[in-house]
Amino acid sequence: MASDTQTRRTVLQTSAAIAGGGLLPGCTAFDDEESVETDPYTVSMEPVGEVEFDGVPETWVANNGSWADMAVALGVDPPEGVYLTSRYHTQYYDDIPGVSVDESDMVALWEGELDQEEFLAMGEDADVFVMDPNFIVSRSDNWNQEKIDEVEAAGTPFFGNSIFSRGYDFHEDYRYYTLYEAFEKLSQVFQREDRYEAFASLHEEFQAEVEDVVPAESERPSVAILWPQPVDEPERFSPYLIGDGTSFKQWRDLGVEDALATTDVKDFHENRGRIDYETLLQVDPDVLLIRGNEAKTAAEFRDIVVSFMENHDTASQLRAVESGDVYRGGSLYQGPITNMVLTERAAGQLYDVDRELFDRQAVSDVVNGDF
Repeated sequence: MASDTQTRRTVLQTSAAIAGGGLLPGCTAFDDEESVETDPYTVSMEPVGEVEFDGVPETWVANNGSWADMAVALGVDPPEGVYLTSRYHTQYYDDIPGVSVDESDMVALWEGELDQEEFLAMGEDADVFVMDPNFIVSRSDNWNQEKIDEVEAAGTPFFGNSIFSRGYDFHEDYRYYTLYEAFEKLSQVFQREDRYEAFASLHEEFQAEVEDVVPAESERPSVAILWPQPVDEPERFSPYLIGDGTSFKQWRDLGVEDALATTDVKDFHENRGRIDYETLLQVDPDVLLIRGNEAKTAAEFRDIVVSFMENHDTASQLRAVESGDVYRGGSLYQGPITNMVLTERAAGQLYDVDRELFDRQAVSDVVNGDF
């Protein structure tokens, strides 16, 4: 499939496009720069190849919170829609001064089936779809390459790469990008390379802080990352082995021991399998990291999910449940801001770190162009 899209060139038909953010309803993060016209420019990314822009995109659509958060970090107005608004956790911005995104008016594209007509309708206003077209074809029964081509022929190109996970077969034929490689590409699309550079510097400082709080390997707990079924009162779990995708960045950076990696348990992406408490009890990790609960506060998670496990005949025997080391496991989708928030939170969960690892005001300054 990659060969069908590698050489595609798509031209955005925008007139007098604006290279600035400005404020949008429901969004209080972005600077108010003067309007600037730009010459056409090209940005290249696998698997879409070279995409030519006549001007800086103003209205756009994202696949998930990874790319949406990158745009927030660049001071760009949020996307008009994402696959699932329920998985774009904008509460991560709550402690960042002057940064706020309201996702309530965003279109949720994938609540049921992914509808081509909705894409075509959004394409009438959107300048770019920031998403990997191969993901759509692979994960939706009613899409194929012909439909992707029809959407692009209507005037709105695709630009994106499925960076959050490296477990999909469709991605074997073209490269993955790290979080900051993808972030740099998006900064080129929005002509905000200076914001990217400033944020990359913040990230270097943040990484140094993270390295300082990671204990010796022998002192690090073993963890199991799980998606609960059902969410509130789980009886079974989809296991996630720590891999190279961006959704595991905080766990890699914190050097955690993956309790499932040395077992016969297969990663969810490998066989879509699930495990029960009996299997977990055989592994008995020090810490359980439960995904799918990011809409809950830490207190709500403990009152609902952890409480259920504490009163479950088998779950209550798990070492992590007995010790109270059951936590929310973070979002699948991370951008530069949310990764800092989630990594700092994870450092507190695993290593009892009780201090800030990044400067909230410095993040706000970059987002708002005050650097």
